[in-house]
Amino acid sequence: MNNLINSVNSTKSRASILVLAVSALAFIYGCGIKKTQSDENLAVDRFPMERMVQLEKSIKEPKFRNASYNILNFGAIADGKTMATESIRKAIVACSENGGGKVIVPAGKFLSGPIHLENNVNLHLEEGSEILFSTNPDDFYPLVHTSFEGMELMNYSPLIYANNKKNIAVTGKGTLNGQAGNDNWWTWKGSAAYGFQKGMPSQLDENNLPALMEMADKNVPVSQRTFGNGRYLRPNFIEPFECENVLIQGVTIINAPFWILHPMKSKNVIVDGVHIKSHGPNNDGCDPEYSQNVLIKNSVFNTGDDCIAIKAGRDEEGRRVGIMTENIIVRDCKMIDGHGGVVIGSEMSAGVKNVFVYNNHMDSPELDRAIRLKTNSVRGGTVDGLYVKNITVGEVKEAVLHITMNYKDYSNRTGNAIPQIRNILLEDVTVKNGGKYAIFAEGLENSKIQNITFKNVTIDKVKANFNVKSVENLKLINTTINGVKTEYIPDYKK
Repeated sequence: MNNLINSVNSTKSRASILVLAVSALAFIYGCGIKKTQSDENLAVDRFPMERMVQLEKSIKEPKFRNASYNILNFGAIADGKTMATESIRKAIVACSENGGGKVIVPAGKFLSGPIHLENNVNLHLEEGSEILFSTNPDDFYPLVHTSFEGMELMNYSPLIYANNKKNIAVTGKGTLNGQAGNDNWWTWKGSAAYGFQKGMPSQLDENNLPALMEMADKNVPVSQRTFGNGRYLRPNFIEPFECENVLIQGVTIINAPFWILHPMKSKNVIVDGVHIKSHGPNNDGCDPEYSQNVLIKNSVFNTGDDCIAIKAGRDEEGRRVGIMTENIIVRDCKMIDGHGGVVIGSEMSAGVKNVFVYNNHMDSPELDRAIRLKTNSVRGGTVDGLYVKNITVGEVKEAVLHITMNYKDYSNRTGNAIPQIRNILLEDVTVKNGGKYAIFAEGLENSKIQNITFKNVTIDKVKANFNVKSVENLKLINTTINGVKTEYIPDYKK
């Protein structure tokens, strides 16, 4: 009996020790969770510089063999009239088949159709060179797997295109001229501002963009989404599609038909020292889509639409593809004209995460917004982590920070894909003229925008401080607006 009692007491003792141990572990674990949650809440209050620096270090420039292939040696004629498409193609193929290197475009004007890059090829435009791209849609056949406004399709080839290639580049001091204007590609937008007149064909016609939108919503196979002639959807300018290790450096790009730099489903992309001047419809400067590890630096964007627009697919198709765009750095750039300086959306249905915007300058009476996020209940999608630091803004028309979950697309549709936006930081920002609002932030009642922080922000002139709806945890730290140190007080606390 005594042995049994001793055994029971021993068991109780071990059980007590076990309970105490479990309790201690739970306490430690609980503290760990609280610390993590606290860190997450604090993350929006300070720019994650170390994370940005480590990310940039991980994005390496492609390396090329020391060999050159001059397009003149493959029959190209620098008269701006003779098509050089085939000569450029032959030079690229020879370069790639021999292990890679530079395909040289020397000084002079060269007329070309689409240029398709191959593995290990650097298309290098020497100073004084200019590639004039054809404006004849027939020259952009055969159709290729590409994308239009966040929806995949078979369409005209982008002007410079690469599909599933590695180690590619477009570099140099030359000019890429899409030659788009109010007498060719731009009229297809269907806008009188770009030469459209009633009776002309338009992308808005029922069999064109609306048909593609319906195909995408119904998950029609991409191979059956055949557009091209008679469907009036303009080609992208430079599009690496499912590529790795891409460099676009130094070139000047003008007169684009549509989106200008469009890394699509690509990884490790560097845009460096590029000068873009193109004021056509949908002339976004750079649109990383379904892409990861993208560095955009030292570049000038003077555009007819958003300077930089970070994308991740449109509506049902974006959610099916499900590739989040993440780890984007935009630094040391200048934004002039455009609908927005750095923008996320509206095609962002697969989500966008970890965008770092550092040391940029924005200024123009024609620049609508400095930082913009746009989605709606059809787009859906999540934006988590937009970190902005060291930005100077001369003048914008509408807002320093503009966020809306009620973005109006072509047909003002509504749906059940509820977007989420959280963790937005603007730190060390100076603005001379902020336009209508310092902060315009429009969430949804069932999906509030979470965690917006202005830290060390000075806005010298703006018509109204805030136009805010359905926002949770909006903080102003050391922020001065119209000469007054300002705090944000939610309506329910007033």
